[in-house]
Amino acid sequence: MGSSKMASSSGDSGDSPLSATDFRTYNRMSEQMEGFHSHFRLTWNQLWEACESSGKRGLSARQMIMMGLQFCSQLDFHHSIEEQHIFPVLAKKMPEFRKELELLSQHRQIHAGLEKLEKYLEKCRSGEEDMRREEVKRLMDGFGKVLWTHLDQEVQTLGAANMRKFWSLAEMRRLPM
Repeated sequence: MGSSKMASSSGDSGDSPLSATDFRTYNRMSEQMEGFHSHFRLTWNQLWEACESSGKRGLSARQMIMMGLQFCSQLDFHHSIEEQHIFPVLAKKMPEFRKELELLSQHRQIHAGLEKLEKYLEKCRSGEEDMRREEVKRLMDGFGKVLWTHLDQEVQTLGAANMRKFWSLAEMRRLPM
């Protein structure tokens, strides 16, 4: 065998280059996650821009409320799936996905912000409060940094360079997503 390295059943050191096929296998979860996260970034940016404009150029108050509530619901649903079905499997080999560590800590911080935003938007939808763009922006600002960091970090963590350290190709094919 000489000095060549064979990948162990729990991944390889990452020293040898991957074929295009193997790279796609190892990078699959990252690419899928990027698709979801791109949607969240787009919606976030639309809401943020709507906070800074009104009238004919921007969204109406009703459109902002509905878009904001949909954003909160979809992100909450996305994180629920990750926490219940994806992260527990990944946590078996990847410390980044264990409950006490950063990615799940970020989820908790994001959800605290989402709950405040959703509560405010629900009050606006019911007519209990008038929708104020500056308040929506303030609430978004309260968790925006951790959200954007999380969206980027999670995709990077699921990338081929990291995944191959922990998982064999056969295991990657069996992972959820």
